[in-house]
Amino acid sequence: MSVKVSIPTILRPLTNDQKQIEAVGINVLEVIDQMDQQYPGIKEKLIAKGKPHRFINIYVNDNDIRFSDGLTTNLKDGDSLTILPAVAGG
Repeated sequence: MSVKVSIPTILRPLTNDQKQIEAVGINVLEVIDQMDQQYPGIKEKLIAKGKPHRFINIYVNDNDIRFSDGLTTNLKDGDSLTILPAVAGG
């Protein structure tokens, strides 16, 4: 499935400063794997030990993957995947 992936500013140096890229996969992990083939190093910024880094939020359309099937969340053609670094402060 072809999906549009929104890339946060902090990761854009890995994607040649592109805000949005197209990627293919039947689930979130496959999309990240495909992105890593095209943009080496991006996967390690998103995933550790088979799970998203706790400071990275990943959404399929408007749904946080933590509240569905995580990295195995299925995708449909035309879905949007948004990567957002968590923001903390005090």
